[in-house]
Amino acid sequence: MTLRTRTDALLIFGFCAFLFFYGLGAFGLIGADEPRYAQVAREMLGRHDWITPVLGGHAWLEKPPLYYWQAMLAYSVLGVGDVAARLPSAIDATMLIIGVYFFFRRFRRGVEVDAALITASSAGVIGYARAASMDMALAATFALGMLAWWAWRESGKRIYLALFYACMALGTLAKGPVALFLAAVVIALFAALTREWRLIARTLWLPGIVLFCALALPWYVAVEMRNPQFFREFILKHNLARFSSDLYHHRQSFWYYLPVTVLALVPWTVFVIGAFFDSVRAWWAERKSVSAEPDFELQLNLFACCWLVAPVVFFSISQSKLPGYILPAVPAGAVLLADYLRRHLEQEERLSKWLVALHAIVATAPIVPAVLIAHLVTEHRLPASRPMLLAFGVMGVVSVAMALTLVSRLGLRMLRFVTLIPVVLAVAAVLKLGTTAIDQTLSARPLKMEIASVETHPLPVAVYGVPRELEFGLAFYRNQVIARYELGNVPAGEHLLVAPTWEQDIAKQAPGRRVLFLGHYAPQDLDYYWVSAAGAKP
Repeated sequence: MTLRTRTDALLIFGFCAFLFFYGLGAFGLIGADEPRYAQVAREMLGRHDWITPVLGGHAWLEKPPLYYWQAMLAYSVLGVGDVAARLPSAIDATMLIIGVYFFFRRFRRGVEVDAALITASSAGVIGYARAASMDMALAATFALGMLAWWAWRESGKRIYLALFYACMALGTLAKGPVALFLAAVVIALFAALTREWRLIARTLWLPGIVLFCALALPWYVAVEMRNPQFFREFILKHNLARFSSDLYHHRQSFWYYLPVTVLALVPWTVFVIGAFFDSVRAWWAERKSVSAEPDFELQLNLFACCWLVAPVVFFSISQSKLPGYILPAVPAGAVLLADYLRRHLEQEERLSKWLVALHAIVATAPIVPAVLIAHLVTEHRLPASRPMLLAFGVMGVVSVAMALTLVSRLGLRMLRFVTLIPVVLAVAAVLKLGTTAIDQTLSARPLKMEIASVETHPLPVAVYGVPRELEFGLAFYRNQVIARYELGNVPAGEHLLVAPTWEQDIAKQAPGRRVLFLGHYAPQDLDYYWVSAAGAKP
């Protein structure tokens, strides 16, 4: 291993360790999906069942098993907990970064570290690398598959095409047939723009298709055999119906993914947009030229543009929209920008001042919400006080220093270094200043600990009028099915009840029962009660 290789490895693994792994359990699982997916993996592990996802003792067939398998392995080594639940996504993100590095080292040498760190430091990648969800697994396998396809396209080596099919199989196990469909759209769009329709037929390589089927289909066949409702639940309901209707109430505007993509590419958004239009302009200028050999330099950028645009357009058509759906497009922006940097560094071009100024503002803007994260989480607004001035002051100093560096003689050579500074500052600020507020306000973990402190013996827990995020969080942290009063699920025995403070007359929800107020959890404005068993003497 050469000195440069060791330095590259140190940089990449150092940033991955900080951006993806450091403080992974600093706050509890948040939202509805994190605790729900984590609990499914726990129940599968407890049942020693690697086929049927289970939640609350019942088959839960909304998602394929790749994340669950990874989490089960993590639980087996580390025990069930927040870190183990989020570890699969952090590992998937790291594998993505390593794959980007080796792709550029093999095919576009000189900017391989830039490409890897641009990918690693994109806001979308950092956010989902630290989440217990399927989104990072899909994004990583899809991106590695796209890079493998291009490696085959440029080198002609079938080993890369085999790797493409293997990655698509893993993507199908991560989140379903959407991985294969997105790949088909990207490749078809690229073939149409380059007028090389034979690429589609050449991609349909029989040994690759066999490899895909051998990796992806066994689980689908096994789960269908055990659960005859799987096809209806997973394919018809959670794929087709989710796409074509607002079945789960995730409707957003058609243009929703434009700002989401812009934010997911921060801090590199300005240069990615510049690289995109630069690539489109170059393709447009050369589109009528006839050449016996394809221009791989130009076509890689066009392929990355197709890869970036296709998921945005596809999911914009969908009637159900969530931010994580767009994550597979983010690595395409990094590929575009890294190759843009390589070309402009070879030509020793200077950056325009307006582009530098805009980049400095966008790249440093996350410092403000990061420094004020505790206030944003608890008050849902920015404070008009000294902390606000401090946050904008830090942003201003860093952005001016960045702009001055980028307009200097060093220019593009310093882009990676100076842009990573606000990324590190923002992540460090969130982990240092915001974890307590996030934990107390958005997670069920501290509430679980507070309830446990007043229990004399373990009891079932029910909820009334609380968000489903809290319900799923309590289910994970207490490892029990949470009954919900609104659905008529009132436990017959004595139990604990969690309800909003505004719900005054809890006794009406459990007629004939004794109800004892136990305490108030202020960060989420919740009360918790002890409720006697049905028929218990007063």
